[in-house]
Amino acid sequence: MDMDDDACYRAIETRDHRFDGRLFVAVTTTGIYCRPFCPAPTPRRENVRFFPTAAAAQEAGFRPCLRCRPETSPELAFWRGSSNTVSRALGLIEAGALDEANVESLAERLGMGERQLRRLFRRYLGASPISIAQTRRILLAKQLIQDTRLPMAEVALAAGFGSIRRFNEIFQQLYRRPPNALRRTGVTEQAVGTTGAVTVRLGYRPPYDWDGILAFLRARAIPGIEVVSNDRYARTIAAAGARGVLIVGLADRDCLKATIRFPDLRNLPAIIARVRRVFDLAADPVAIGAHLARDPVLAPLVAARPGLRVPGAWDGFELAVRAILGQQITVAAATRLAGKLVACFGEAFADPGAVGQGLTHVFPTPRRLAEGDLAAIGMPKARRAALSALAAAVVADRLIFGPRASLDEAVARLRSLPGVGEWTAQYIAMRELREPDAFPAADIGLMRALSDASGVRPSPAELLTRAERWRPWRAYAALHLWASEPPAFPAPASPAIEKVAHDKQAA
Repeated sequence: MDMDDDACYRAIETRDHRFDGRLFVAVTTTGIYCRPFCPAPTPRRENVRFFPTAAAAQEAGFRPCLRCRPETSPELAFWRGSSNTVSRALGLIEAGALDEANVESLAERLGMGERQLRRLFRRYLGASPISIAQTRRILLAKQLIQDTRLPMAEVALAAGFGSIRRFNEIFQQLYRRPPNALRRTGVTEQAVGTTGAVTVRLGYRPPYDWDGILAFLRARAIPGIEVVSNDRYARTIAAAGARGVLIVGLADRDCLKATIRFPDLRNLPAIIARVRRVFDLAADPVAIGAHLARDPVLAPLVAARPGLRVPGAWDGFELAVRAILGQQITVAAATRLAGKLVACFGEAFADPGAVGQGLTHVFPTPRRLAEGDLAAIGMPKARRAALSALAAAVVADRLIFGPRASLDEAVARLRSLPGVGEWTAQYIAMRELREPDAFPAADIGLMRALSDASGVRPSPAELLTRAERWRPWRAYAALHLWASEPPAFPAPASPAIEKVAHDKQAA
């Protein structure tokens, strides 16, 4: 935690919403932990303990408050600048890395020992990796109980519990009552097969530049896969052989509302985790903005867009294909090309409601593109070969877009892929790997945004030197610079050196 206990107590005395997600207060006389602004009477100073995460509070034996609902608190990664390793580990846990494996396997994927990973979790989160995973599961179940009409058996399944018996035992132990006692009276249960969708609220730390993130996603929306309107984002999704639809819109009280229509509820935790990543809900814009605003060039940009986020990608392979298609052409041209690719190789989505919204296909699988004849798309031969080789590489290694031990290692691994040069690797690291310090220094748009009064642009090396002061948030600096030029969020133009790398790799 980045504050002492006295400062934490002052935050809860004033019920300061700015600290929501940054600390949890536990009351020793009641055994309950709360958010900083809980409406319950402020406990006496000697009766409280403070924790950096809900998991740390639960591991210490405290149970969640039923009034302020810690399960809806934003998951702020305010420590990310200090430990990107923990951030990478959390991303893997969100994606289900501990559902079928152990902490040792998680540590191996991050290039470190199990004991070292546990020490990092204790230092920054106050809890073990297993406790973090279990708390996420419990709080998601609690949210589904209170915010949906799903039967308890489906809630248990959707939250990742292996059995309804285990689900009941944990809730009885933690909340001292059965799960159905937490549901509002008068609620009629409806199975997902009846309702067709599950809607969840996902919190964030304000401010949030909703218009900006929609503008970014709209410019890159793949026809047939994504539809972006003035107030919502919709797309087709696929997981474990099943197909569905996701719709995300802005809700009240600093939340997004995600409506998920998917036949297999076991995929719900992974889908929700992906929504959080795409819309960058773990960011602390106040802390990031304060750091970047120290630069006199970035200060007015931060003031103009205080809630700017780095939009994530739904799928690493989809993003890599889209990035390769966009090399040396405009965003609009790349979008049309991606639409042709989807029309030729994507799987048709036979859902009348989705088709009526323009969602007609699911993005092609790596195997489909690896085995398909891409000549019909209308691209140079070298680029078609690069796409085919990329798809084959992903078929051979499904974890190829997973987190690595460091940003440098991740970029090096990505650059070994066909058609992926430095710019594309940094762009993938920024949007798919969620590396907050990723920075495509050779980007023409970034160099243009930092041109001097005479129009002279800095070189990539000069831009890298300038960006040192922006660390560990260079990705956010890049988004601010891209957003500074009309129209909003122009295409990050890939440089000429990328084409040389592309042609060499494709050959």
